[in-house]
Amino acid sequence: GSSHLPQQLKFTTSDSCDRIKDEFQLLQAQYHSLKLECDKLASEKSEMQRHYVMYYEMSYGLNIEMHKQAEIVKRLNGICAQVLPYLSQEHQQQVLGAIERAKQVTAPELNSIIRQQLQAHQLSQLQALALPLTPLPVGLQPPSLPAVSAGSGLLSLSALGSQAHLAKEDKNGHDGDAHQDDDGEKSD
Repeated sequence: GSSHLPQQLKFTTSDSCDRIKDEFQLLQAQYHSLKLECDKLASEKSEMQRHYVMYYEMSYGLNIEMHKQAEIVKRLNGICAQVLPYLSQEHQQQVLGAIERAKQVTAPELNSIIRQQLQAHQLSQLQALALPLTPLPVGLQPPSLPAVSAGSGLLSLSALGSQAHLAKEDKNGHDGDAHQDDDGEKSD
């Protein structure tokens, strides 16, 4: 019976060492996964800070632009007020009515103006790409662009603009590493 006790103790010590080793490896694996998660969170934090700085700069720039536009409006109002007395009574009433209408800008009107500016910008880009400036040799036809109906609106103009933009990139030999948005700015 006494020889059986040291063998059991030896077995338990070895077993305990194995358990400790397994627990240590488990803790190491947890430490490694937590460290990876911490590194990931740190990189996300730095990315968020970068975005915050970018948005702050954009906000600051927009704020400056808003104050600039407000100052322009104030000066133009002053000019109108100075010129108004020199107009005839009938013209004064017309100008005052026009000024009041100009102050009543609504969100749908702003959206319509923005949409018109986008369409005009896209059409000017298409006109620059549509026809060559030199006459074509006899027998060759100019490249045709898809027809745009009045009812097709902004979506077809957008698709047409992107087709023309891609054709221009292919013609210039670019492989597409510097794509541009609809408003002409380079994107990342």
